[in-house]
Amino acid sequence: MDKIERITALHRILKAARYPVTVKRLQDELGCSRATAYRDLAYLRDALMAPIEGDGEAGFRYAPGESERFELPGLWLSSEELYSLLAAQQLLSRTTGGVLSTALAPLQKRIETLLADHAGVEHWPVERVRVIPHRGRRLDETAFRTVAAAVLERKQLAFEYRARSTDEKTKRTVSPQRITHYRDNWYLDAWDHDREALRSFAVDRIGGARVLDGAARDIGEDELKQHLASSYGIFSGEPKGWATIVFSAKAARWVADEQWHSKQQGRFLPDGRYELKVPYSASRELLMDVLHYGADAEIVEPASLREQARSLLSLALSNYER
Repeated sequence: MDKIERITALHRILKAARYPVTVKRLQDELGCSRATAYRDLAYLRDALMAPIEGDGEAGFRYAPGESERFELPGLWLSSEELYSLLAAQQLLSRTTGGVLSTALAPLQKRIETLLADHAGVEHWPVERVRVIPHRGRRLDETAFRTVAAAVLERKQLAFEYRARSTDEKTKRTVSPQRITHYRDNWYLDAWDHDREALRSFAVDRIGGARVLDGAARDIGEDELKQHLASSYGIFSGEPKGWATIVFSAKAARWVADEQWHSKQQGRFLPDGRYELKVPYSASRELLMDVLHYGADAEIVEPASLREQARSLLSLALSNYER
């Protein structure tokens, strides 16, 4: 473990200990050398002002009466936690004017204080860190508020939905289950009463939304996960199969570190290329991500998905043959 993890673990050990802890035990639990254990104890005591008492023979502990009051200063944030705070700070900074801005001002100030504490500075330099939205679509705020209200109040929702793929407009009555933020856009996961099935709707394609009096039908979390998280991307469902994609050795340096799906399988091939296998239901989103890599990606299986990719590439090429 790295130094931050060791210091955090050392703090937990000493805080929970009723009797002095030997250096040997600290070495075993922290997975470090004797010298490192002593250095970490010194850092915790001298730099972080921990109430450590004891010696190398009897062992170390927090001074009685001080253990309950002492906590590590600031926060030890993981990259995901830091991103979450940064994203929240950026979203709050875009809210200007009105009642909401005033109400959220203390929260934004608190987030910036937490970030400053983590960075070890007095003031968090907001302008030095950016969270850039990518391909977010325009959203009708009225529709979003109505959808969100139905989700939280557990009420049925009626709306008109214009499918992006066909531009067909249909009327829907649904039981909202949850609202999902994915790739900088909002989606509604809901039980469609007319189709008697779970569906995902892009909130930016919802119009004329109104909350109904009827109570929403609740779908169990396990069923939601199975249907909406078992396959690739937001357009999920029961997987129809697995796609096998092979990436060039150059692209492998990126793809090997990417999370495409929670159940993905990946391995480097002997020639340096990278093979990725992911379950999928609807092919559209998967094809978009694969084609993003251009000539550095090849769909190997299944044959039907490979043929779809070939057709899309042929159509794209025809645009440049005029």
